[in-house]
Amino acid sequence: MSRIIPALVIIALLSGCGHSQLSPREITNACTILQQRSDFKRAFRAAERKWGVPVHVQMATIYQESKFKGNARPPIRWAFGIIPLGRPSTAYGYSQALDGTWDEYRKERKRRFASRTNIRDSADFIGWYMYKSHRQLGIPLNDARNQYLAYHEGRAGYKKRSYRSKGWLVQVAKDVAARSATYKTQIGNCRRI
Repeated sequence: MSRIIPALVIIALLSGCGHSQLSPREITNACTILQQRSDFKRAFRAAERKWGVPVHVQMATIYQESKFKGNARPPIRWAFGIIPLGRPSTAYGYSQALDGTWDEYRKERKRRFASRTNIRDSADFIGWYMYKSHRQLGIPLNDARNQYLAYHEGRAGYKKRSYRSKGWLVQVAKDVAARSATYKTQIGNCRRI
């Protein structure tokens, strides 16, 4: 009997770890995401309260960056289809934050153990980053298009308008804005969310 309780605790902890990496089943519907994953709902609401970034903007950013996969990484590049060259960047987790930016966030926010695979930490990171973009660049917190451009290019790149030479990125930012608007409408029509 004394071995059963520790075994159950270990099983519960391990199953909880696996659950945190699972993406929601229907990622195009904000209501479904928030109903399936109450931890996502709490994380997005907490970041909205702290930083002012609307839930739908956070969700559209995470959709674009990781499709709600906690362990997402850029694909490995290959030479001649057989020699691995590594990944194009250090982007990782729900937010696809780069190592350097993530380290800056953890240091500034005094969150040494924050993890990019944790939705609460990733939502807080997005809120923190977008709030700083708002303060430094004047981008409204509900402007998903321009917030995404600054998020992708960095604030210095956004200020230099580096995205202008990247038609594909401008289109992606428009898609993020459209998804944000869709999520906003869906959230407005959700029951008990």
